[in-house]
Amino acid sequence: MAKCAICDKKPTVGKQLSITRSHVSKRSPRTWKPNLRTVKAEIDGEVKKIHVCAKCLKNGKVKRA
Repeated sequence: MAKCAICDKKPTVGKQLSITRSHVSKRSPRTWKPNLRTVKAEIDGEVKKIHVCAKCLKNGKVKRA
């Protein structure tokens, strides 16, 4: 799975709880994926396609080409 080239954000794994009649009985595995975008960015003077999370794009940590 891809990860953010700027902040190294990657998928996290955990348990999803299903609450039925006030019993937390069923736990199933779940994966939370980061909101990644493929953008053309200028890195070391070259234009490359990289995976960047939406938070890094919003904060201006990447200069788009």
